[in-house]
Amino acid sequence: MAKKSVFPGIQSLLHYDTRNLRYDASAGLTVGVMLIPQGMAYALIAGLPPVYGLYAALVPQVIYAIMGTSRLLAVGPVAMDSLLVAAGLSLVATQGSDEYIAYAILLALMVGLFQLLLGLLKMGFITNLLAKPVISGFTSAAALIIALGQLKHMLGYDIRSGANIVLLVSDAIRGANEVHGLTLAIGAVALVVILLLKRAYPRLPNSLFVVIAGMILVYFFDLEEAGVSIVGHIPNGLPGFQLPTWHWPTVKDLLPLALTIAVISFIEAYSISKTLEAKKRDHHVNANKELLALGASNVVGSLFQAFPTTGGFSRSAVNYESGGRTQVTALISAVIIGLVLLFLTPLFYYLPKTILAAVIMTAVVGLVDLRYTYSLWFTNKVEFAILFSTLLITVTFGMVQGIFGGVILSIILLLYRLGYPHIAILGRVPHHQEFRNVKRFENLEEWDELLILRLDSPLTFVNVQFFRDQLEKALRKRGGKIKAVLLDAGPISQVDATATNGLEDLLHSLQGRGIQFYMADVVGPVRDQLYRSGLVEKIGRTHFFLNLNDAVDYYYGRKENEFLNFSSQSDE
Repeated sequence: MAKKSVFPGIQSLLHYDTRNLRYDASAGLTVGVMLIPQGMAYALIAGLPPVYGLYAALVPQVIYAIMGTSRLLAVGPVAMDSLLVAAGLSLVATQGSDEYIAYAILLALMVGLFQLLLGLLKMGFITNLLAKPVISGFTSAAALIIALGQLKHMLGYDIRSGANIVLLVSDAIRGANEVHGLTLAIGAVALVVILLLKRAYPRLPNSLFVVIAGMILVYFFDLEEAGVSIVGHIPNGLPGFQLPTWHWPTVKDLLPLALTIAVISFIEAYSISKTLEAKKRDHHVNANKELLALGASNVVGSLFQAFPTTGGFSRSAVNYESGGRTQVTALISAVIIGLVLLFLTPLFYYLPKTILAAVIMTAVVGLVDLRYTYSLWFTNKVEFAILFSTLLITVTFGMVQGIFGGVILSIILLLYRLGYPHIAILGRVPHHQEFRNVKRFENLEEWDELLILRLDSPLTFVNVQFFRDQLEKALRKRGGKIKAVLLDAGPISQVDATATNGLEDLLHSLQGRGIQFYMADVVGPVRDQLYRSGLVEKIGRTHFFLNLNDAVDYYYGRKENEFLNFSSQSDE
């Protein structure tokens, strides 16, 4: 594989236009500064010491800058993946323990390996496996869980961790008399200030301003002595090279979680990348190469003590809005994180955890897409039900169960729609050669002896019996007058083996009653299947037509069938 295809970022860097430097430097500085409080906050969500959020914001950025196809995607820790890490790892180890940290790093390696495998197998199409209602329901549930999970830091007393909203709320209510007033006041003010600053100055690293103000307050007014919980000691220095601990029993336990994070994080990053691509229009994002880039970011990141990472929406948006143009922004952002780790970690000793909680809560607000949910309620009640069901499963049973539950519901809906497709009885528009559904249009031309149907679906084992039942129902309704059935096969993109057998049985049944069978507008792949199965000869070559109008004219003797010679391997 050519280096250009494996390392598209390097090609961009090798041909770097220095006129972009001032824009990239400004954007990289902004994103890097923004990553400092976000990284530490997301590490807390994942159940890890804050410094691991900075580790996760360092090496993965550099690897993605080298391999990624998006020029603006900001890779690092994100809220949703951090919650998935906590939800899965808390079942096998105690949060914050050495064992827990080791498993989080191992999980990053496993996630990266899955993504690399999917990329090598060219499985980028998996972005289509999760319908938007599932993603929206899942992310909304994640936002609720993340926000409620920060109540313990915001209120100043212990609330159990987990993804069950009922337990989180009940714990919060039971301990209401233990609320630490000063902690709540600092957190609430920080929350309001961040939201106001975001609205007034969206391009600035507003969270960092609030973080600095909080540290100053704690330091000069001894708020730690007053009971305000702080981050405490953060080790300085860059993360060292370290092979993740490979423990086979744990690996087996983490496989479902690793695969879930691998797919979810890729879909999250890819959707952000495509959104930015549409805005910039100066580069192309390739799904399979993105899988390889994200996989390599997680694998190499795990060697330098990073937990699972992916592209972050808010940071990528700030990167775009700040004028970022190339992958150099990621390199500059990584330099900022590296300098913080080398020289500035002692400054964060006095950072109140309640302010980090406020940073997290404001960051996850954007995960809830109320506008989309509202529109589904009015436009598609079934998909709204899938969204709401995914949300409900996620907040009740957990993150992994929620996403798989949503996927299963989507598959069931897909199979239902495939199993019961739309079938229309057609008539001809007067003085035209167009045919339309008789239930939707008036005054169409119909014939007593000829029944014309259109199946708006592939014909497969799932629906062939339904098609036959609906055809028989239409024949009975005509009271035995029908002498010929004409199938508009234009919308039929596929016919599988079971459906082929079903068509053959239908043909024998119709012929036994003296009813002829015709097909019009049959696409190449379907003709190939009918040809290979021998149905073309059984139906009769003269019973295949280019369009419905030719078929009708042929049946009534007004025209010869000119559609006699077609190959079994059409290019159509």
